[in-house]
Amino acid sequence: MAEDFIVTPWEVKGEIDYDKLVERFGTQLVSQEILDRLEKHASPLHHLIRRGIIYSHRDFNRILDDYEKGNGFFLYTGRGPSGDTHLGHILPWILTKWLQDNFKVKFYFQLTDDEKFMFDDGLTREDTKKYAYENMLDVIALGFDPKLTKIFLDTELIHTLYPIAIDVARRINFSKVRAVFGFDSSHNIGSIFYTSMQAVPCFLESVLEGRNIACLIPCGIDQDPHFRIARDVAPLLGYYKPALLHNKLLPSLAGGDKMSASLPHTSVFTTDQPDDVRKKIVNAFTGGRVSVEEQKKLGANPDICTVYHYYMYFFMPEDDELRDIYLKCKGGEILCGECKQILIEKINGFLKEHQQKREEAKDRIEDFILRD
Repeated sequence: MAEDFIVTPWEVKGEIDYDKLVERFGTQLVSQEILDRLEKHASPLHHLIRRGIIYSHRDFNRILDDYEKGNGFFLYTGRGPSGDTHLGHILPWILTKWLQDNFKVKFYFQLTDDEKFMFDDGLTREDTKKYAYENMLDVIALGFDPKLTKIFLDTELIHTLYPIAIDVARRINFSKVRAVFGFDSSHNIGSIFYTSMQAVPCFLESVLEGRNIACLIPCGIDQDPHFRIARDVAPLLGYYKPALLHNKLLPSLAGGDKMSASLPHTSVFTTDQPDDVRKKIVNAFTGGRVSVEEQKKLGANPDICTVYHYYMYFFMPEDDELRDIYLKCKGGEILCGECKQILIEKINGFLKEHQQKREEAKDRIEDFILRD
């Protein structure tokens, strides 16, 4: 597999070698030992975990240690509000909800409206705030417990966040962020400071409760660099290092790179209508053969097929059903058109229910929002 791929918090390009990425980032693969420990507390394991989509971690074993000792932990993840929510965004949120449901722990969701304003010259502060409140509806629609869940915009909780952020910033020098993120003299000073803000929720519950509480961050592997810095700073501030669970990135419908809001025709958004979904899936990249006859004779390749990836990540949580579609594809028993039609129906069924819950969420924002 080619090694000329790029994975940063702001850019993902090429065919990702996830084993090589673990080496580059210095993380650890989720071992069978960790899976066995987790299953003792949360059974059955979520399909994202069983299938290795949640595949890498930092100190997750320590989170389990703390939990087993009765010390507990809290959850933190977030979203940079630069546009509508697509299915790739909600992947770690689904895992986060499963963790909250099983461990009954608090959860902080950060909407980084400040980040997107500083990194995207095409967005105004009004834009990022608007998208933040739209993205928030998708979080609420997934069914998080309002008694244990707090959602906030950086600019609306700044009086609480900023004192912690400057404690973090004082302990990070420019050579560190330049090495981790590739910043140079062309970057505005807000973007250089920003990682200090993203570190704050790692310590927020400890600050609010007045005692050290471990933090677990489910996120895409592309977001890991921010938290490497947070982990370096944590002991200097007297906090536990945040632990992480990393998911692989949902491919775009064109194959290859991760799903991106900047390429709307290759992404499925939570606000898409049935006709939008149909057009996108009909044109999706597959592992099919050049002709029906050849596919029936030789079979197709589900391993490179975006339709199959959608089944694996989202729409076939039952392992037997997924294996059946895999074998039928490999054996030429099902054609790409049939497979696409099944996926269209599954996505539209999910979106119909999600959009109804999303509409209901508009009346529930105050149950979740955290402001100064």
